[in-house]
Amino acid sequence: MGGNKNYTNLTVNPCKMCMPLGAVTAFYGIEGCMSIIHGSQGCSTYIRRHMATHYNEPIDIASSSLTEQGTVYGGEQNLIAGIKNLVRQYSPKVVGVATTCLAETIGEDVPRILQKLKYDPDCADLELVSVASPGYGGTQFEGFLAATLAVVKQFADDKTPNSDVNIVATYMSPAEMRYIKDLFDAFGLTYILVPDISDNLDNVYNPVYSKLPQRGTKILDIHRMAGARFTVEIGLFSGEYSAARYLNKEFGVPFESVPLPVGLRATDRLIKLLSRLSGRPVPEHLKRQRGRYLDAMVDAHKYCGEARAVIYGEPETVYAVTNLCCECGVFPAVVACGSKCKELNGLLGDDISKISAVRLESRYDIIDEADFDKIAQLIKDRGLNLMIGNSDGRRVAEKLPQVTLVRTGFPVHDRVGGQRQLHVGYEGSLRLMDEIANAMLNRRETTYRKELFDKYYNGGVKPIQTAAPSALTPEKVKEKTKTHPCYDCSACGSARIHLPVAPACNIQCNYCSRKFDCANESRPGVTSGVLSPEEAVKKYLEVKKKVPNLSVVGIAGPGDALANFEKTKETLLKIRAVDPDVTFCLSTNGLMLPFYAASLVEIGVSHVTVTVNAADEATGAKIYRFVNYFGKQLKGEEAARTLLNNQLSGIRFLSAKGVAIKVNIVLLKGINDGQIDRIVKTVKDCGAMITNIMQLIPVKGCPFETLELPSNKELNLVRKNCGEILPQMYHCRQCRADAIGTLDNDISIDFRGSENGEQKDGERMTDEEQVLRFAVASKSGMIVDSHFGHAKEFYIYECSKNEVRFVEKRAVSKYCGGPECDDDQEDKIDGIIEKLGDCDGIICMRIGVMPGRILQDKGIAVFSIYDRVEDSVRKAAQLLAEMPERNIVKTDS
Repeated sequence: MGGNKNYTNLTVNPCKMCMPLGAVTAFYGIEGCMSIIHGSQGCSTYIRRHMATHYNEPIDIASSSLTEQGTVYGGEQNLIAGIKNLVRQYSPKVVGVATTCLAETIGEDVPRILQKLKYDPDCADLELVSVASPGYGGTQFEGFLAATLAVVKQFADDKTPNSDVNIVATYMSPAEMRYIKDLFDAFGLTYILVPDISDNLDNVYNPVYSKLPQRGTKILDIHRMAGARFTVEIGLFSGEYSAARYLNKEFGVPFESVPLPVGLRATDRLIKLLSRLSGRPVPEHLKRQRGRYLDAMVDAHKYCGEARAVIYGEPETVYAVTNLCCECGVFPAVVACGSKCKELNGLLGDDISKISAVRLESRYDIIDEADFDKIAQLIKDRGLNLMIGNSDGRRVAEKLPQVTLVRTGFPVHDRVGGQRQLHVGYEGSLRLMDEIANAMLNRRETTYRKELFDKYYNGGVKPIQTAAPSALTPEKVKEKTKTHPCYDCSACGSARIHLPVAPACNIQCNYCSRKFDCANESRPGVTSGVLSPEEAVKKYLEVKKKVPNLSVVGIAGPGDALANFEKTKETLLKIRAVDPDVTFCLSTNGLMLPFYAASLVEIGVSHVTVTVNAADEATGAKIYRFVNYFGKQLKGEEAARTLLNNQLSGIRFLSAKGVAIKVNIVLLKGINDGQIDRIVKTVKDCGAMITNIMQLIPVKGCPFETLELPSNKELNLVRKNCGEILPQMYHCRQCRADAIGTLDNDISIDFRGSENGEQKDGERMTDEEQVLRFAVASKSGMIVDSHFGHAKEFYIYECSKNEVRFVEKRAVSKYCGGPECDDDQEDKIDGIIEKLGDCDGIICMRIGVMPGRILQDKGIAVFSIYDRVEDSVRKAAQLLAEMPERNIVKTDS
């Protein structure tokens, strides 16, 4: 189906209004203007209904009432009769004609019809303007802009220079237009605002009903726009409908386009422009408004920081609100525009990427031509808790009680005051931010305890239906352990698969970064992508066909398996349904272990790894930046205490149920190195069967990035001492979250990338410039940390134009058997050269004199470097290009 060009995307619940509605709204900003819809009567009824419930004002809109006869023979007579009737009933100064889908489809030449009417004596003094506004031509956003442009084109013709500043407005509420006018007044600027709905659609009380808009932009003023000294266009997305560009092109009026002044930066930009145009400093009252807004941002940040929002609506509103959210700490996880607007991604991408990095969020979506079905699906998939947009989103919020709706934009049907929304300027931005913060605060206060009660005490946790009995008898766990390479070193011939279905994490360690988009790194928390449960099962079955020794399915992130328990559970149950005998294991930080331990036993998880890095809360406070615990962010010793208590409670429970427990400990020199033995004793008392003491892998950008690393000798000494307490794991490879294969041969790269057209493994990059290939000795795949003689495998990388690409891993026979290695082992190095002979250089931490000379004689340069792998490859490529002959190169790194 995807290949058939006749298919188009189906919008089943559109996130937009129709184009004629926007056109009529713009016409309401012209003094004495009456609108007529050239189309069926239902179109005008639809528009009146939406406008009346939003603005809470009586709305008069005429219709040409096209019927079947008019559709076949043309609607000219209907339109002429309708306009004449308007003149008799309303005596308008201007009539704005907006076409509909029907009129445009049958090809009505409305400009010709209106020209003909000019010679009619009943319409001699009437101004007529038309706009092509079929519903399929755009949304109300485009309709508003198109009508504005049509009015300017029709009437702006007086080129006599004047001192006025034109304001070409995008859609705003009447209250917001009044605020814009107040800003111009504050700088002493005279202006012509078009269209001006500020009073017509939010009028004062008057016991006598006026059929026509009594205020708004005067036609005489619009004539004078051609001679204005400057145009301020409020809005960045006018495109082909830009009246400011028209005035510039036709009459040379200079202009500047600015975004809706929502948020600090956008408001600052408009006010600086007004200060420049007026030659006046910023008034003191505006400076104080700005200061209050800054103070409010500080007050609200802790609540805004909890929000993961979907922002939807028309382009200008979406762009403006998203910028405000980025400034005040709300993460805009989904930005959805009902219009067709490809520019949004380029304008918003950088700002959202920055807050995404700060919030440690892995993904965001910017989509146009969105509908509410798509938005609802994204809310469920991404676990969002806030919607910001018009009240048409209330149906989604009703069905998904995890989200709270903050109403902004058009239409707002289910609340009064839509016409008085004020979200522009410093004061309006402050109001919107307060609404967002209060929505999050209200959610916490009213739902937090009930959700917990329902989930854990009120029958919310239901028995898990497994595909096969999963009783974990000691004999069964013991049998499974024999084929689990992480628990039994004699099982290293067995393969495992890590399925990266758990992206979110609920703690932040000072040594960890949860970016999972780098295929060139090999460390915990790294993956080339996140899978859905369905994709994970599909991948498992694919790997099972090609890897017959596959015995273990593990979930090790890239975040925390239990912070994503529903996806973890669904994945394991689906795999259990197709393979009842497979061994299940998972890795966790242990924060949620007490709450899900019983479920893990029911699912049949026989092996659980818990990372425990501290034996007391004081040490833990140095390791963990924060812990997110049931919606509350804990820090310092409170965070460490909560985490440690839950880790130990969960280990006790699982071990009592027969689950095999392995405890990982990251050795942090100067932080927890003095209490490793204490940690091992503590977890032994809780029932752990083995511990894995690991070396820190420095991750760029983390607080522990520069922490001194223990040497292999120091690490093994700690392991040896702790081995007297509990068995130790010496063969850990600190695997990626998407690792596949045996511990000494990760073949995950063989199962990714082919569908995207990536290069096959082992093939060289094709490039006009020189491509250099290097073999890197690394235990972790992150840093060059291995002696040449001790390496059992090498990471193969290529470098071209300073771009580095991981190719594959190659297993070799160790050159020497211990730290006091005999350099004279020519028979062994022949085998290594055979495996690495296509490489231009070898990068290792150290190398003996004899193997270095042999490699040099074979034309393979040797680089002694201690640095990150990718940086080392770049450095080696640069040195190799500069060296006259290939020698052993030592660096200061």
